[in-house]
Amino acid sequence: MPKRDILCIDVKSFFASVEAVRRKIHPLSAYIVVISNKNRPGSVVLASSPKVKKEFGIKTGSRAYEIPDDRRLMIVEPSMALYLKVNQMIINIFKRFVADEDLFIYSIDEAFLDVTASRRLFGDKVDIAQKIQRTIFKELKLVVTIGIGDNPLLAKLALDNEAKEAPDGLAYWPYERVKETVWRIPELTDMWGISGGYQKRLHNMGIYTVYDLAHADPFKLKKRLGILGHQLYYHAWGVDYSVLSERVGPKEKSYSKGQILMRDYYSEQEVVLVIQEMIDEVAMRLRRHQAAASGIALGISYSRDIEEKGFRHQMLLPRSTNSTKELAVYFMQLFKRYWRGQPVRQIQVTCSKLAPADYEQLDLFTPAELDEKNHAIDTVMDEIRQRYGKDSIFRAHSLMKGGTFLQRANHVGGHKG
Repeated sequence: MPKRDILCIDVKSFFASVEAVRRKIHPLSAYIVVISNKNRPGSVVLASSPKVKKEFGIKTGSRAYEIPDDRRLMIVEPSMALYLKVNQMIINIFKRFVADEDLFIYSIDEAFLDVTASRRLFGDKVDIAQKIQRTIFKELKLVVTIGIGDNPLLAKLALDNEAKEAPDGLAYWPYERVKETVWRIPELTDMWGISGGYQKRLHNMGIYTVYDLAHADPFKLKKRLGILGHQLYYHAWGVDYSVLSERVGPKEKSYSKGQILMRDYYSEQEVVLVIQEMIDEVAMRLRRHQAAASGIALGISYSRDIEEKGFRHQMLLPRSTNSTKELAVYFMQLFKRYWRGQPVRQIQVTCSKLAPADYEQLDLFTPAELDEKNHAIDTVMDEIRQRYGKDSIFRAHSLMKGGTFLQRANHVGGHKG
């Protein structure tokens, strides 16, 4: 089996660490919690420093009301523009060690590097990992942990299951040690790609550990879980043929927006209002890229206080469009068809099946003058927002109770810039 020298690099508690460095505190000594909005008890924790996680159990996804009243804790709101700037600095450091095609950015705080071709310049994989650690700490004062593997899967598993707790922040998982490493991962959900839902399905098949998964019947796995069943079987043996420089792009481009609400929404009027605001933003992005959508999807997640999880449904439209008003009609149909009054906490809208807007199909049942009027309104609003900012013009319903557009208009990535 071909071997590559792969590093999976994680910036430890990225948001909280940047805030610590900003205050001239070592990231591993800080007591910092980054929260979306300090004034709302239901706000989500976006990051917490290692000491806060260890001593208080507060981690990403916790709520503001779960944070104890302790004078050591520094609670701050996010600075997304700063985080993006620091992220670019980190990427620039990575590019000193690998070519662009050997770098894959997995998230704002995690990346894969194929250092196979870098050995002549910088030494073996461990040497390179240590040099990257030292460079990032010297220049940015941030601590990184690194999983090293013979493929991306093993590097990621080494990172998540050993490196993050290792004294030197490093762990190497080669093919030869799969029995001692991968098979001893304590929980199925600690395997890359196994969610809580798939864990339950595997439990129903009598598979409770990664060792069980590696010794299961691959044909039964495929029958029950589809192609993913085969993939999980091979992953349990440490097999991954991915090559970072041979990436496969997404099959279909789409535009979407997701939002976690600051409280549970029980009123249909309030939920509809937020959906309309989100459609407005997605439609504006479609128009900016001269695209029109003929497919939509609406995802609704309910309050964690009830057993029901929510729903996600999609619809094919009779014609492609990027009209805010027209898209809203179809999203409202989906919402009213499937929502039964449950408390809503999270919303996602997606526009897919894209085509160039120049080839937008005409609708015989919609008067041409109405199409032109809607297009003119959208165009004027887009131009004003582009010139003067997103909150320079908005629809009146955003002033009503439950509206979030004005609060979030100048956010970056959904959070304060």
